[in-house]
Amino acid sequence: MASHPIRDNGPIWKQLSELLKLYSSLPFSTLHNSCSSLNCPTCLMAFHLLALPCRATLRRLPACGLPETYILFGTGVAFLWDMAYATYKSVAISPVQSALTPCIFDDDPNEREALTHLISDMGYEPVSTSDAEEALRLVRAGRCRLVFASTHLENPDPFDFLDRALRCDPGVHVMIMTAQYTLEGALEAIRRGAADFLPKPLDHVRLKRTLDDLAALYDQRRRVRALEEQLLKDLEFHGIVGKSPAMLEVFDFARKVARHYTNVLLVGPTGAGKELVARAIHQISPVSQQRLAVCNCSAMVDTLLESQLFGHVRGAFTGATDTRPGLFEYANGGTVFLDEVGETSLPMQAKLLRVIQNREIQRVGSPEVKQVNVRLIAATNRDLRAEVLAGRFREDLYYRLSSIQIRIPSLAERLEDIPLLVQFFLKKYNDSYGKTIAGLTRRAQTVLLQHPWPGNVRELENVISTACITATGDFIDISDLPEQLQHRNPRITGDEDWRPLSLDEVRKLHIQKVLQMCNGNRLRAAQILGIGRTSLYRYLKRDGFDVRQHTTGAAA
Repeated sequence: MASHPIRDNGPIWKQLSELLKLYSSLPFSTLHNSCSSLNCPTCLMAFHLLALPCRATLRRLPACGLPETYILFGTGVAFLWDMAYATYKSVAISPVQSALTPCIFDDDPNEREALTHLISDMGYEPVSTSDAEEALRLVRAGRCRLVFASTHLENPDPFDFLDRALRCDPGVHVMIMTAQYTLEGALEAIRRGAADFLPKPLDHVRLKRTLDDLAALYDQRRRVRALEEQLLKDLEFHGIVGKSPAMLEVFDFARKVARHYTNVLLVGPTGAGKELVARAIHQISPVSQQRLAVCNCSAMVDTLLESQLFGHVRGAFTGATDTRPGLFEYANGGTVFLDEVGETSLPMQAKLLRVIQNREIQRVGSPEVKQVNVRLIAATNRDLRAEVLAGRFREDLYYRLSSIQIRIPSLAERLEDIPLLVQFFLKKYNDSYGKTIAGLTRRAQTVLLQHPWPGNVRELENVISTACITATGDFIDISDLPEQLQHRNPRITGDEDWRPLSLDEVRKLHIQKVLQMCNGNRLRAAQILGIGRTSLYRYLKRDGFDVRQHTTGAAA
């Protein structure tokens, strides 16, 4: 059924109807005193129209339920009818917006009720209260993301509720309402985080536009969140999340090499996710039903590492009370992942080379040779090419391992993946800790994007895990992040000794460091630098080095 544009328009028609019922038969003095005591603008307007010393047409109003009485109210009724219809046209009634539930916090019951009716007529379902704690509870529970808060600027701290609401939920929109509007008060409210500063009485058109804009914003955020959840499912590659071009290239390359039973070298900084890539390669390989054995080469000394990889027989060394197979036997037919292979010693590298070349192993303390068929996936955070030139890694083993090489980018190289990773870790730790954290505040997101992330994805996961434990609201704020992120160093570079240098100075210092790493061997230094030995000699002479200083190293 279509609603009547005047009868359903709220306070104006209601006050007019009640006015006609109550005051039609009262004497002039009683009517004046009653209207003045009500302090009702509609009543006073009607009273003054009634008291106009002009001839008015006598109108009969049976629709209002009045007795058969003629009232000098024709001009007043016509004026109020026009005003109500204009209000109806300027603030159209819209369907209920379930996405937005405004909270009205006002200690004046009349104003609170009037604003509640007005917002309801605009198609929303507000919750009104005169208790600040109740309003904060609604904000903290996430039920109300928009609050109309009335304040008195003469109070000692008129924006105390604003500060408390923003501490409960930094993303809440707080509209400050006041009858004592001042420019200074408006600027202070906005500076402290208010979404707007509204003078009383409220502008209905502006109020309707504000509500509709916020409802559209929250609806947009809800749709974006649904798309992000779907995107998270689509972009998850066997437990690895990423949408950056660098990670998509890693995923594509991993799919290609997984189909072939060949050795793979994963290169990248610590915490970038090399083990996850290794597991993904195994899961989509033809031997995914076989075992995957993982060994951290940097965690054990050579004797323990040899026993771990190759196994041992009883009595091979002190404490060897029984015979045990090694990881190569355990994962025979499957995959062995060697993490931090660059940390192994040269003798251990020789034994690994024999496994790759001959597909055979010997248990510690046993002369028996066993045949194994395993795929070897190695990972390192070092530049193995430089290690080979420095004499710390076997060149033949390097070439055997690096026939297929995949570089895993650092988190600083794929900052666009941070929001997706945060969402992934939030879902993971919400389930683990029984939390319902919806996301991060904008300022917390900004901090994460500005952090250099030396620990890469592993550091990000630890940050989100800790924040999920410490957060008390629906959103993680800066105060929930670790202390080093709360008081981050604004410097872009992490090198405290950094200073602006010319390119010639940079080249000179870099050549010095490479020569020191190569123990003065200019041939190896030239190979690392990617230049000829004569070019290196020319640079050294130009920079004032004593070219005879490294004669012994150059001949090595």
